[in-house]
Amino acid sequence: MIVTPLQTFLAIVETGSLVRASERLHVSQSTVTARLKGLEEELGENLLRRNKSGIQLTAAGLKFKRYAEVMLDLWRQARQDTALPAGVERVCNLGCHADLWPTLGREILAEIRRQVAAAAVSAWPGQGSQLEQWLQNGVIDAALSYRRVATDKLAAHPLFEERLLLIADRPDRPMRFDPDYIYVEGGEEFAREHAAAYTDAGIAKISFGCAVWALDHLLDHGGSAYLPETMIRDHVARGRLFEIVEAPVFTRMAYLITNKSKSENWAWLTNLMDELVSNQQKVIPKK
Repeated sequence: MIVTPLQTFLAIVETGSLVRASERLHVSQSTVTARLKGLEEELGENLLRRNKSGIQLTAAGLKFKRYAEVMLDLWRQARQDTALPAGVERVCNLGCHADLWPTLGREILAEIRRQVAAAAVSAWPGQGSQLEQWLQNGVIDAALSYRRVATDKLAAHPLFEERLLLIADRPDRPMRFDPDYIYVEGGEEFAREHAAAYTDAGIAKISFGCAVWALDHLLDHGGSAYLPETMIRDHVARGRLFEIVEAPVFTRMAYLITNKSKSENWAWLTNLMDELVSNQQKVIPKK
């Protein structure tokens, strides 16, 4: 199968060495070399450059790496779909933004299992652009994301609007110029609105790509950060964290993005959407 040279190529890239790749794959170094050579001959391009410091990707290798990862993901999905266990009729591959997993991700997984007993569910974490690429390539069937994507292949189902509040470990933290302020990536719209609201603020010394990690850091080391209301409500109620009430409040919309060719046969999708929206309205009261 073509997956063997792909796996070998990615093992070399990830380990940075033919020797370490052979150890990971439990084959000889000569086998690794032969697989790489065969792949390069098939493509007609050199994928890797060897030097004293190790292995480096060529321009062609850098481009091919992305396709190799997608092809392996599709292979794993195909193998899973064609080898379903007894009692399972279909597989639903779900992608989820890390910030949505603690609440909506766990909920939708539970709802799919409850409403579709004959389905196996596979969940994968990812960011907006990554989830979109997986959807376009068919690696996943649906994604929970803050990034609205609607194309001829993909449908965007709005779920709820989430508030981002300035939260701190102390109620006397300043709204501006907090030396321990943590910038949390909240999407393109948040970035624009945040920049407009804090035009005189400097660059944060600490930043995180997801609110889950930022919350852990805030609880461990203190400071302030914009975090999703649903994520910090219990900590605020217990007096562990505090909302800086005079600070601007930002919002972002959460979506369920589905692959139309897959979801058109999901009779249970409408009920699931209704259930999710209803549950979120109970959790997030209107202001």
